Amino acid sequence: MEKATQPEAVSSVLKVFSILQALGEQKEIGVSELSQRLMMSKATTYRFLQTMKMLNYVSQEGETDKYSLTLKMFELGSKSLQHVDLISLAEKQMRYLSEQTNETIHLGTLDEGSIIYIHKIDSSYNLRMHSRVGRRNPLHTTAIGKVLLSERDEAFIRHAFIDVEFKKSTENTLENIEQLLAELQTVKVQHYGEDNEEQEPGLRCIAAPVYDRFGTIIAGISISFPTIRFDEKRMSYYVDLLQQAGKNISEELGYQHYPIK
Repeated sequence: MEKATQPEAVSSVLKVFSILQALGEQKEIGVSELSQRLMMSKATTYRFLQTMKMLNYVSQEGETDKYSLTLKMFELGSKSLQHVDLISLAEKQMRYLSEQTNETIHLGTLDEGSIIYIHKIDSSYNLRMHSRVGRRNPLHTTAIGKVLLSERDEAFIRHAFIDVEFKKSTENTLENIEQLLAELQTVKVQHYGEDNEEQEPGLRCIAAPVYDRFGTIIAGISISFPTIRFDEKRMSYYVDLLQQAGKNISEELGYQHYPIK
C-alpha cells in the first residue's frame, strides 16, 4: 500500500510504532539520527517524541537531544503476558466446569471501569448466553464485576462510580451506589458473586475470584445459566465448583491462601 494513499491517522500510527521500534533497538538516540533513520523530517520526529514523552512512553536525557524508552512499554507488555498466562492456566479449569455443568463459562477481568471477557467456553445447549471474548459489561450488573470490586474499599468504589448512571437493564438491576456497596459486603464474606437476572432477563450467573501471587483479585470465573435450567437446590454445588476452579488457578499463579479449604 502506498504511503500517499494512507489515511493521515494510519500514517501517524505507523510513524509512532517506527519510533518505538527504533528506540527499542538502541538504548538512546538523538532526534537528528532518528529522523534520518526513519526518513522523517526532524520537526515531525521531534513532535512525535514530545507527545510520547508527555504520555510517559519516552524519556529525554535532561536537556540533551537524546531520547530513550521508559518502562511503560514493559508495563504494558507485562500486563499482556499476564493475561496470556492467565488464559492458559484457566483453560483446564474452565473445561472442567463446562464438562460438569454444560453451561457457558467465562473468564473476565477489570478494564477501564468495566469487565471484559478474555476467555469463554460455550454451553453445549442451544439455549445459551450470547457473548463474545472482548465484550464489555458493567461492573455492578455482573457476577464477575461484583467479584472484581469486592476487595476494593468504599472510597475507591464511590469514586469509580461517581459518573456512572445506574440504568435499569432489568427489574433486578441495582439502583444506586448504596445498594452496590451493601451487596459487595456480602460478596466479600461469601467469596462469590451473583447476577440474579440483573444484566439480562432470564439469565443467572455465579462467579468466583482469581488471585495473583500477591493476593490481589485479578479476574473472575463464572458459570452462566438460563433461569429455566438453573436449579436453586444445586447452588452450593455450583459455588463449590467455581471456588475450587478459582483456587486452582490462583495456586498456579502463586497464591496459596485462597479463602476456602
